Amino acid sequence: MCGIFYFRTMNITRFIETAFKRFLPSPFAIAVLLTLLTMALALLFTDVRQAEQPLVTLWSYWEEGIWNQGLLVFAYQMMLILVLGHILVLSKPMNRLIQKLTDRVTGTGSAVVWVSVTTLLVSFFNWGLGLIFGAIMARKVAEAAVKRGFSINYPLVGAAGYSGLMIWHGGISGSAPSKVSEAGHLSSFLESGLSADLASQIPDLIPYSETIFSLQNLVLFALLLLLVPLVLRWIGKKSKTTTVNLPEYKSYQSPTDLGKGAERIDRSPWWGMSFGLIILVVFVSQYWGSLMELVITPNMLNFFMLGLGLVLHRSFNSFLHAVDEAIKGAAGILLQFPLYFGIMGIMSSSGMVGQISDFFVSIATETTLPLFTFLSAGLVNIFVPSGGGQWAVQGPIVIESALKLGVPLNKAIMALAYGDQITNMLQPFWALPLLGITKLKAKQILPYTLILMLVGTAVFMLGLLAW
Repeated sequence: MCGIFYFRTMNITRFIETAFKRFLPSPFAIAVLLTLLTMALALLFTDVRQAEQPLVTLWSYWEEGIWNQGLLVFAYQMMLILVLGHILVLSKPMNRLIQKLTDRVTGTGSAVVWVSVTTLLVSFFNWGLGLIFGAIMARKVAEAAVKRGFSINYPLVGAAGYSGLMIWHGGISGSAPSKVSEAGHLSSFLESGLSADLASQIPDLIPYSETIFSLQNLVLFALLLLLVPLVLRWIGKKSKTTTVNLPEYKSYQSPTDLGKGAERIDRSPWWGMSFGLIILVVFVSQYWGSLMELVITPNMLNFFMLGLGLVLHRSFNSFLHAVDEAIKGAAGILLQFPLYFGIMGIMSSSGMVGQISDFFVSIATETTLPLFTFLSAGLVNIFVPSGGGQWAVQGPIVIESALKLGVPLNKAIMALAYGDQITNMLQPFWALPLLGITKLKAKQILPYTLILMLVGTAVFMLGLLAW
């Protein structure tokens, strides 16, 4: 039975991989195509067509969205979350931690448990950190297998290292929950396109105590923290081991020589650690009250990771080399954000958001809207593999629909977050850094990540019904 299930999963995986390669262009090209599609829909179905100069009006909506200052700040915040998380995992202390964890691995079963549990926990804190942590953890497990002479199912271990991307948006660095915890974000995001009655229902902010740290979300995370390693361990018992032959993965090593003159500032551990500690002291001083109220914003998270990164890397030299490495992983999404903001500008100013919201309200109820939101967010994520970009486009629709149907906003936001994150197990875009580090191929890990997606979908949908 297990063999038949695995064979069918492999067939599905090959079909999906072929479909992605043949029919799905690059994420940037998808953003361009979605922009053109949104323009066409606005001209056909909204009041833009009644304007004196429809195209000029449409282009003005688009341009205003692209350069929306608040959204550009949001894009920079999300970029920093990814880059700073990557920087942290490239530090020596994190490498030592990974090495100690891999010392406990003796085979596939222990490997997938250690890799998945630690990756899920780290990803709950920061998705960029978790993505690279899981990749390096999987690679180090493979190296340990070669050195110590035990066998593993390496693609399964790679899938375990990618599992953090199925819980990230429900974690501390999640785009939607972190933005709605900023005072005034929801009102500036939506108020101009809402009726006075709905606008008056928008709260100033939604704290983490109602989203990330709510009992419902923590219970769902705990369930996945239990189920993911158990499922992977069960698969490991039924699947075959693979041959592994990898050289040691090495990160940048700082020079021991402090150099002369100004070089000493860059290479001295005193300068790097001191400035990092200053940042952490200022962080505690400025944000202690917000932390106690469980209000965590992207600025707070990035400020903390900046200080912690400098402390862990010790020197500016090591920190900046990590920046050079980390920025490569963020390059792919840098120019996508403005395009999605342009789409949002068209949808919001043309009234398209209200039309789509009215459609969802007409077919949904207070009970089913979160499920519709979850499923639609999962579908959108396949084409818009960016939580920040998706929040910019889909967020207004979700919020307005929830207000009209009386669905709690925190529940609607988390439904979007769950849907966005779960299809990362199907869409291999964010797996690219992991595949580069582990030297695995998408078709090798997809059979296992698809199973994790099914497990996660069941957990999240049941959770939304019970919320």
